[in-house]
Amino acid sequence: MRRLFSSIGTGNPERDDVASPSDSAASAESPANEVPSVGSKKPRGRPGNEAAPEPPAVASSLLSHQPDLVQQIHRRMIQMFAIVEEAIAGATHALLTGDRERARALVANDVALDDLYVELQELVHDRVVAGGLAPAETTWLLSVLSMIPELERSGDLAEHVAQRATRNLPAEIPARMRGYIERMGEVACDMWKMAADAYAEHLASTERIDLLDDEMDDLHVQFIAEIAEGSVPIPVAIELALLGRFYERLGDHAVNLTRHVPLRLRQGAAGTLT
Repeated sequence: MRRLFSSIGTGNPERDDVASPSDSAASAESPANEVPSVGSKKPRGRPGNEAAPEPPAVASSLLSHQPDLVQQIHRRMIQMFAIVEEAIAGATHALLTGDRERARALVANDVALDDLYVELQELVHDRVVAGGLAPAETTWLLSVLSMIPELERSGDLAEHVAQRATRNLPAEIPARMRGYIERMGEVACDMWKMAADAYAEHLASTERIDLLDDEMDDLHVQFIAEIAEGSVPIPVAIELALLGRFYERLGDHAVNLTRHVPLRLRQGAAGTLT
């Protein structure tokens, strides 16, 4: 982000998933029986129970080596995008409505994204070890490896938003600031939908998402300016500044992922991947 206030809310500018010291305590309170079924490692579709799109034009020469690995990697990538998008929407709603039970369930469900991250690393490793990689497939696998850490970190950011909904913070947010939070949540969800579609359709265009990114920047600056007026107690102001930072970073990650969409795998005339 290009804004002056993009570093507010974290003690270490090199990390964007820093939570307050009480976050771990909030996570520990999460009941195990509230983990949604989304944590299942069985491949599932995008939101709305739609089937995940198949990787376009995957070469038969690739599938002859490992008929399942490429499809598994692709479907789990779609699943990670869906989990992050749902977590952002759910965390924002829980924060604005004070739904602590929903917030605790979202915090507990972050482990599903962590598990997918590890599983994808293992799948890519297995594909590389199997050998027979064409240059285009190697590029595709490297792109996947570069994307999954950002997906995992984005899930952590959504979890941090949800953690703040498990406390008394929702009741202390002034009405004007609630409006900013609601809009930042909407913009973040729209950006993540665009990022997920870009991956599924192999479209690396960032023109539309850049416009939303600019809006997110402006909202973040206005939100911090509102906090600086001193209308809320200092502890509440600190938590609100962190929230603004989380949404701003979620927008950044969506843009970065859209810019690094893996190349489409095609089969050339000689049966090679191009």
